Amino acid sequence: MIKKSILLIALFAVGLSSYGQNSGKAKALLDEVYNKVQSYDNIYIDFQSTLENTEANLKQETNGNVTLDGEKYLLNYFGAKQLYDGKKVYTVVPENEEVTIEDVNEDNDNVSPSKMLTFYKTGHNYEWDILQNVGGRKIQYVKLIPIDSNTEIKSVLLGIDTQTKHIYKLIQTGSNGTKTTITVNSFKTNQPISSTLFTFDEKKYEDKGYYIIRN
Repeated sequence: MIKKSILLIALFAVGLSSYGQNSGKAKALLDEVYNKVQSYDNIYIDFQSTLENTEANLKQETNGNVTLDGEKYLLNYFGAKQLYDGKKVYTVVPENEEVTIEDVNEDNDNVSPSKMLTFYKTGHNYEWDILQNVGGRKIQYVKLIPIDSNTEIKSVLLGIDTQTKHIYKLIQTGSNGTKTTITVNSFKTNQPISSTLFTFDEKKYEDKGYYIIRN
């Protein structure tokens, strides 16, 4: 769950750098989002996530947060923690007392947020969608539709605050009917962060008796 979810969360922070055959208005707005986010030294996002599938009678809600600095990130989500220090991905699951350490490469699903976004750079059509008023904020939605009809993703809606040019909401609908909604509660930029925030202390978890898995 956590491995797939970082892709969705990364969309909040990094935006999209290429747009394929999309409408001019949608492209212009996404360009603004991308350029705005690229100007920040680091980003902290507190979010709420909801996973729903009506047919399966499934609904899961959780809160989380992610700090991004370039390609490095620290994600807290579903009671687990995932850290990327620029070389390796560390996933800590306290419930299982387990740490997974993985190298990052092009053939590995666990890559940095910027690498994960390469999937979205091509292969999508873009549509200008609805405009909503949320507590006095104007949220403009842009829909991403995969050109490949065999993909597991049916569509992705990005709700963008027209004033700040930050992504406020992401709604991903799967081909199996599962809908994942991520809503930003807090979006902070250029925060003072510790020099060791993206440093993993393996000995700390070994001393706790955690099982270390190296892939």
